[in-house]
Amino acid sequence: MPNGITISKKEQQIRSNKKRSIMQKFGMGQAVRRREDERFLTGTGSYLDDLNFDGLAHAAFVRSPYAHARIVSIDTTEAGSASGVLKVYTFADVRAAGLGQLPTIDQIEGVDEDGINVPPRHALTGDVVRFVGDTVAMVVAETKAQAVEAAELVIVDYDDQPAVSSLRGVLDPQTPVIWQQFKSNRCYRFHKGDEAETDAVLAGAHHVARLELINNRVAPSAIEPRGAVGDFDAETGQYILHVSGQAVHAQKGQMANAVFKVPPEKMRVVMPDVGGGFGAKNFVYPENVMVMLAASQLGRPVKWIASRAENFLSEIHGRDHLTCVELGLDETGKFLALKVGTLANMGAYLSSFATIIPSAASWVALCGNYDIPVASMTVEAVFTNCVPVDAYRGAGRPEAAYLMERIVDVAAAEMGFDPMDLRRRNFISSFPHKTALGMSIDCGAFEDNLDLALKTAGHDGLSDRRAASERAGRLRGFGVSSYLEVTLGQPVDDVELRFDEDGGVTLSVGGSATGQGHETTYLQILESELGLPADKVRYVQGDTDLIKTGGGHGGSRTLMIVGNALVDATRTVRDKGRAAAAHVLEAGVDDVVFSEGLFSVTGTNRRISLLELEAALRTAEDLPEDVPATLTSSGHFERQGFSYPNGTHVAEVEVDPETGGVTLEGYTVVDDFGRIVNPLIANGQVAGGAVQGIGQAMLEGVVYDEDGQLLTGSFMDYAMPRADDLPGIEVVFNEAVPTASNPLGVKGAGEAGATGAPPAVVNAVIDALRPYKVRHIDMPLTPEKVWRAITG
Repeated sequence: MPNGITISKKEQQIRSNKKRSIMQKFGMGQAVRRREDERFLTGTGSYLDDLNFDGLAHAAFVRSPYAHARIVSIDTTEAGSASGVLKVYTFADVRAAGLGQLPTIDQIEGVDEDGINVPPRHALTGDVVRFVGDTVAMVVAETKAQAVEAAELVIVDYDDQPAVSSLRGVLDPQTPVIWQQFKSNRCYRFHKGDEAETDAVLAGAHHVARLELINNRVAPSAIEPRGAVGDFDAETGQYILHVSGQAVHAQKGQMANAVFKVPPEKMRVVMPDVGGGFGAKNFVYPENVMVMLAASQLGRPVKWIASRAENFLSEIHGRDHLTCVELGLDETGKFLALKVGTLANMGAYLSSFATIIPSAASWVALCGNYDIPVASMTVEAVFTNCVPVDAYRGAGRPEAAYLMERIVDVAAAEMGFDPMDLRRRNFISSFPHKTALGMSIDCGAFEDNLDLALKTAGHDGLSDRRAASERAGRLRGFGVSSYLEVTLGQPVDDVELRFDEDGGVTLSVGGSATGQGHETTYLQILESELGLPADKVRYVQGDTDLIKTGGGHGGSRTLMIVGNALVDATRTVRDKGRAAAAHVLEAGVDDVVFSEGLFSVTGTNRRISLLELEAALRTAEDLPEDVPATLTSSGHFERQGFSYPNGTHVAEVEVDPETGGVTLEGYTVVDDFGRIVNPLIANGQVAGGAVQGIGQAMLEGVVYDEDGQLLTGSFMDYAMPRADDLPGIEVVFNEAVPTASNPLGVKGAGEAGATGAPPAVVNAVIDALRPYKVRHIDMPLTPEKVWRAITG
């Protein structure tokens, strides 16, 4: 095999076992089990609903049953006098408290001169509701049951208004306008690239492949629903939010500055263990604000935990784009130009980061791993009477990969090329490569990834498997997706390594984990860089009072940003340690070397371990000025250049032409994430993301009726992938081309699975339906859709 390519999870484990006697047991490159899993699996984790406080009260929300309606009146009399009720909150209370609007990003490079239309959004609405689930009132009571029962007693008189739930026709003059002050349903218009040149090249191209496609709306559906506990310290005037969340520092800043309008030190956000987030828990939600307001006014903590139905009604959704894509090619199949026009559904309001998802977070990956000389991208972001949309796993890059990989297959079919050969003709092969839209890709082995994926998936035996399927009355399809990702998220982070008096070390990080295995990954870095045993390290995350800065997680940033900040800290520890060890061991600094946790004097048997050295410093007297009193150190890293996770997904399917049912018969992934710190964790990240992408492609889809009523408000209606929907997923890592953009050489892994999977599955199904000349089916590929495509 080529140098740096690891062929399978099983092989990784075999190699790991062979090397165990000569490698660090817990160091980088080892497929060790996650340390945090012990508490998760034994029930000793501490999730939000596990938290209890003295005097804890409970909240329930009154939500709009209408997608669009004017609030005529709200009567809280009966609810306010119900058993156990402490207070009923309406917009009048929000206004009286002087709370500001929920914030959003309102400036993006590339938006036209009209800018972004930002509608007001308050924690409770008092005039017009604009989606089913919009927050109208909050009841706080002694128990959850009392709060829920009293919420049913709040009487709201609504004047129903016409609703808009479909992207088609949303900007037509006759379509009802959701925000009258904006005169239309347009939120903003965004453009990137040279449209005039792109049009000219397309006009002269030998062939132009065109496709209209829908990137379907999905619900993040983490296993733990959203929740928040508000508290207030009357002595200090500090608001405290315990939240099942992600970016605690971002939430702190947004709520302090925009909503509560208090100095940052008066706001604290704490994150316990979190049962999944996928982007959806990054944001400032109305419920988070209201439980803190209630706690400050009632003088006791207030808890709210969403039901699954509330999660569907009020948690952000993802995707929801209608896109037209054009790809120009010459007679040899070389790509000449790419033009993309997208209508992006923002929902009824603008969530925290919603504006950047279809625009700034998408164009960066638009041309994929292909050499395309000229490109143009236009986005019309619009309002509808639906749940607001924001970042969901991948956040813009899966949308870019989907349209790119689908149009490549369409072009191959129309021009008579093998889709794998057409990809090979157009892969970027010289680095660094500047894309038509301005991104600089530093490295990649795109053709190697495709070849390895085809070999691993058994492409050579496909014709035999097709024949076997045909004999069984089924159709077999083979689909490929050669995706490109970009590691985004906050570009800077800090960590602290504190050497404690009890002989242990506390690692504090501003990044936050919601199940990804970060804790174990960081400990592997510490063991490799400092020889610190994992059982000597305490891990602290998710508390803005304990950790002053932090970028949370998102954009597959954590290992690249936080991991390299940790490497920076370890280098400082080693530098301090050499100076301290030289003093303790009575040697020159240049004679002290560090290896596997020990400082040694060259040519002697004098040595001291890292933790022994810290203990010696604590008891030392009259240390020279050039000798540190402690090894405690901080680390910092700021991204200077992007990294580009990439790879190839291969899906193999069977289709029953009688029913339209699709079964996934095989799934293979080859990923280039640069250096792999823990193959076992990376494998899990890829498989989990792929399952989410497969779910979007085959099963998942949020559906509203024409009145804006949510028809998929439970798992009875919203189909999630189950174990029996999936084959084994073979994951292979190609480590041959680590990036030079960061010291660890890592590229990011968290979102790649969800990026590569949807087009691979759809391409496979369309390949199976070649006898019926089916050109495209929009996701999810339900049996009904596939059957209708077959039957014409």
